[in-house]
Amino acid sequence: MVRPIVQVSLRDFDDRKQEITKELWKAATDVGFFYLKDHGLSEDEIQQMFRLSEAFFKLPAETKANYRFDLSKNIGWESGQQKRASHHLPELKESLQLKWHGMEGRWPSDQAIPDFQATSEAFMQKCQEISFKVLSCFALGLGFDEDFFTKNHDVTKADAQQTFRLMHYFPVEGKSFPPGFPRAGSHCDFETITLLFAKGAGLEVCPGREATSEHAVGDEWTECPALPGTITVNIGDALMRWSDDKLKSNYHRVRMPVSGEEQGSRYSIAYFNQANKNAIIKGKEGRYPPISAEEFVRESLRAIYVKQQPVAAA
Repeated sequence: MVRPIVQVSLRDFDDRKQEITKELWKAATDVGFFYLKDHGLSEDEIQQMFRLSEAFFKLPAETKANYRFDLSKNIGWESGQQKRASHHLPELKESLQLKWHGMEGRWPSDQAIPDFQATSEAFMQKCQEISFKVLSCFALGLGFDEDFFTKNHDVTKADAQQTFRLMHYFPVEGKSFPPGFPRAGSHCDFETITLLFAKGAGLEVCPGREATSEHAVGDEWTECPALPGTITVNIGDALMRWSDDKLKSNYHRVRMPVSGEEQGSRYSIAYFNQANKNAIIKGKEGRYPPISAEEFVRESLRAIYVKQQPVAAA
């Protein structure tokens, strides 16, 4: 079933919070994907972040290897190490994972890319502020205190797990792939909510699941194009579990470009909200046993990354 992906405005948030909460709740319980507009990030800020992302991925591989991925910290650059259960093959992309803590020696230097760290941290801060608005609405909808999720996503604490990911999908022009082969396989995010910024077509969404353990997603996909001035937001597995399956963690994928669409590189940026390690994910109705956010993230990462040699801590 094709379901519309709605736009929700955060304009006059404090005065309209009750109205916004209702709109977000409907979108999150029905589809699990929605667009945010009037969110406070300017188009100039978004495009500057994309420029820095592209500059990083254009660096020589030997330079990017200085920031190689460390699975134990979920930090650093990887290329072709992510896989999805839907097709069991490494995805045709590379990414750079950044976090609030533990980044010593992991930031690209100003010599490599001027102002990379300062610009990224400022962008992350704005993403966090936007996320807090959305999460406070979901807390109210679930009958928690308004600051329930914001207290459990405190980036000032050393156990913060929020991840900022820059992604580069490799060009596909002149190459052939089996029918239906995806640029990014069908999957659900495992976080609480994801803020996504993308360039180019390809993102598709399937209707929301009834439970986090359900793997059958059907074959009807809805296009979810990047709309100017908006942020694409989706519910992740952690929030679905925290809500006793009321809020839908939705399957999505990135399809290959079709004739007439850009065949070159595709870039996207995601801010993944993950609860602090010590937070306990437990819904009010107790549908699932309690689990720490640290263990929940650890189990999820094991399922995504291709087996690799351990990387020494920085």
